[in-house]
Amino acid sequence: MPAPPSRQHRLLILIVAYNAEKTISEVLARIPAGLADEYHVEVLVLDDSSQDRTFETSRNAQCGIAGDFVLHVLLNPVNQGYGGNQKIGYQFAIEHGFDFVALLHGDGQYAPECLPDLVRPLRAGEADAVFGSRMLDRMGALRGGMPLYKFLGNRLLSWFQNRMLGASLSEFHSGYRVYSVAALRQIPFELNTYDFHFDTEIIIQLLIARLRIRELPIPTYYCYEICRVNGLKYAADVTKAVLRARSQRLGLFYDRRFDCRPAATDPTEYEPKFEYLSPHTAAIEAVSEGARVLDLGCAGGYVGAMLRRQRRCRVTGVDRVPLGLGVELDAFIIHDLNHGLSAIDLRDYDCVLLLDVIEHLTSPEAFVEELRDGLKLSPETMLLASTANIGFFINRLMLFAGQFNYGKRGILDLTHCRLFTFSSFRRLFEQGGFRVREMRGIPGPFSLAFGDSRVSRALLAINTALIRLSRGLFSYQMFFVVEPLPSLESLLRRAEEHTTDRTGAVETS
Repeated sequence: MPAPPSRQHRLLILIVAYNAEKTISEVLARIPAGLADEYHVEVLVLDDSSQDRTFETSRNAQCGIAGDFVLHVLLNPVNQGYGGNQKIGYQFAIEHGFDFVALLHGDGQYAPECLPDLVRPLRAGEADAVFGSRMLDRMGALRGGMPLYKFLGNRLLSWFQNRMLGASLSEFHSGYRVYSVAALRQIPFELNTYDFHFDTEIIIQLLIARLRIRELPIPTYYCYEICRVNGLKYAADVTKAVLRARSQRLGLFYDRRFDCRPAATDPTEYEPKFEYLSPHTAAIEAVSEGARVLDLGCAGGYVGAMLRRQRRCRVTGVDRVPLGLGVELDAFIIHDLNHGLSAIDLRDYDCVLLLDVIEHLTSPEAFVEELRDGLKLSPETMLLASTANIGFFINRLMLFAGQFNYGKRGILDLTHCRLFTFSSFRRLFEQGGFRVREMRGIPGPFSLAFGDSRVSRALLAINTALIRLSRGLFSYQMFFVVEPLPSLESLLRRAEEHTTDRTGAVETS
């Protein structure tokens, strides 16, 4: 077959079919012939191991297609489910170099006549995915035969999904979609369910990946295939998927299928936490005016920059990645703390910051001992350290439910090497040659999760009160103020000096 003209975008029309012998020929015949004027079009009928003659009927339908389109008919030897059938079709589009892939159903519930309108925004570069919506015309779905209880269920589920995901789609449950193949390459759709809520999971992935979704109105034809869906199970599956994605966003859960957020342009990994009570705000409050500060693991230098502005401190930052965009410190050293502290002079600092750093180190004990050795000549140096509290009640409840999930952020960060409770964090410093002067519990970052709202303020007040009741159970993070103990060498020298002074005084008298 000759290669299509380079000026034409390649469009694959994917028709997922199961027991569609009676309808598949009509669906193929209704594909607009005019699409061939704008695109190189091929059609793929993917028969999901039907129990009727869907495969044979599709193969014989080439002469009934209105346009001069290449027709492919593939048969799954084992039923892959609604989601699994889509996965195979999208893989076909990727492997064969298509630009766009349009999803149709073999039962005819979505009008092929709408295809030119749905593909056009992709061709114009205005969207990465276009969904045909039955809810943009609010009463159109009912006029098209959708039962009232399904109409209300669609509206309620879509409202819930929008609230949880920060979206504004008119509906999440239409199966009429056109995707940019480039967008499909950016999301792990192959990890999604094989069931009917595949459509919800791929929307979640598009939203997390910050890809552009556009909706256009389509007519409603309420047909047979949708009746195959167990409504209660479908609603439960959709709710579960949305709550998983929301939990991952809050740092409480991790699922690889929802790990598709684009990389930040800023090379630093962590954001400043100045808008709510956090180790950052606690450290700024604890550092004295004009102090000389060493910020180990400064994560972009945001805390140091704030100390320079608010406390007029002199700050040296250390991290394995460059400073954040627009951040300035008095000095900065690029260094991976897992390689030790030999490259850093720890003398002449009034304060050392270790904010959310120790949990990322492969050997915290060796690091703390090396830090103590480096501070031998600076026994007055104050050390401010923080880490997540693995004993937080949410983690305990998750363990009770059999869950232990690392996430992109939060207490169970994927980059964490070690986890601590109040007692184990205290023991780390005490056995490393430090004295713990203060231990504070930090409540959860509710404003980060829910914004500056009444809900977040109420949760913060409740969490703060509960911390007073049980610091180890209700603290989201721990904030320690510690100081180096005198070393045995210095104590011996002082004893010798004191003995000499005392002996001299006795002999003189």
